[in-house]
Amino acid sequence: MKPWLLIGLLGVVVSGGVAYLVGKKVNSDFSSVTAAEGTWFYGGSTSWAPIRQRVDPEIKKAHPQFELRYTDAINATPGSGTGIRMLLEGQLTFSQSSRPIADREYQQAQQRGLSLKQIPVALEGLAIAVHPDLQIPGLTLGQIKDIYTGKITNWNQVGGPNLKITAYSRRVEDGGTVEFLVDNVLGKEKLGGNVVYVYDTTDGLRKLASDRGGIYYASAPEVVPQCQIKPLPIAKQGNNFVAPYTEPLIKADQCPNQRNKLNIDAFKKGQYPITRQMFVIVKQNNNNSLEQQAGEAYAKMLLTNQGQKLMNEAGFVRIR
Repeated sequence: MKPWLLIGLLGVVVSGGVAYLVGKKVNSDFSSVTAAEGTWFYGGSTSWAPIRQRVDPEIKKAHPQFELRYTDAINATPGSGTGIRMLLEGQLTFSQSSRPIADREYQQAQQRGLSLKQIPVALEGLAIAVHPDLQIPGLTLGQIKDIYTGKITNWNQVGGPNLKITAYSRRVEDGGTVEFLVDNVLGKEKLGGNVVYVYDTTDGLRKLASDRGGIYYASAPEVVPQCQIKPLPIAKQGNNFVAPYTEPLIKADQCPNQRNKLNIDAFKKGQYPITRQMFVIVKQNNNNSLEQQAGEAYAKMLLTNQGQKLMNEAGFVRIR
C-alpha cells in the first residue's frame, strides 16, 4: 500500500515515511477513550510482544470491562500474516501487524464482503544480530541482501573471519518482519536456499547464541537488549554505519547488569536504515459492529499520550 493512502486513517498523514496525527483532537489517556464492554480476541505480529506486555495491563486498569485476550493460531506460527488471516476468518476481533496490508489480503476481504483498515500507531527499527564473538564492524543493506539471497556465504567476504554464514529466518508466510525484509531489503528477491528456518524470534535468538557463524534479524526492541547475541550497526552503503543501540556496545559479560538501549533518536530521525510502521488492523463492515468499534478503540488508546508514552518505553518511536 502506498504511504499516501494512509492519509485519513484517524487523521493520519505520512511524511518522510513516518506517520503523524493531524487536525484532530488527541485523547490524553486510556480512560478518555470509549471502549465497549466485552471480551476481544487479538493477535498477530510477534514484534508486538513488548507492546502487549507493557500496554495491556494499563488498558485493563482503565477499562476492566474491555477484556483483551491474546490468541495464537492453531497449527500455524504467529505473525502478521497469520493474524490478518485469523481476522478474516473470524477468529480475532482485530490484529496487530508489523507490515501494511497486502493487496491479496484486501482482495480476500472483499471476497468475504468485508474491508480492512490499517491504523499506524508507532515506528520501530529492524535489528540485524550475530554471535557476540563475531568480529565485524557492521553490514550494508547490500551485504544483508546478498547474505539472505545466498550470494555471500562466508564472513570473510564482508571483512570477517573465514567462517561459514548460517542465515536464520522465519518463513515468509509466517511473519510481517520477513515480508518486510524481502520487500524492502532484498528487493523482492526470494530468500536463498542457504537460509535455515526457525519457528519464531525466541527460537532464532537461541540458535544464534550458540552459532558463531549465525545471523538473524527481528524487531529491534526484541533484539537489542538481549545478552547472548550482538546487534550490528547498519549502513545504507559505504561505511556510514548506524547502530540500533546507543553507544557504547554493552558486552555479553556485562549483561544483564547493563543492557544495550535502543537508539530511538536514530530511528526517529531516519538515520537508521531499516525502520517500519506498526499497524492495528481492523475489519470493517456496513453496520459498524462491536468488533470494529473494539479494534478502533484499541488503536485510539495506543494513539493517546499515555499509549504513545508506553510504546516509547517499550522501545518504539512515537508517531505523535
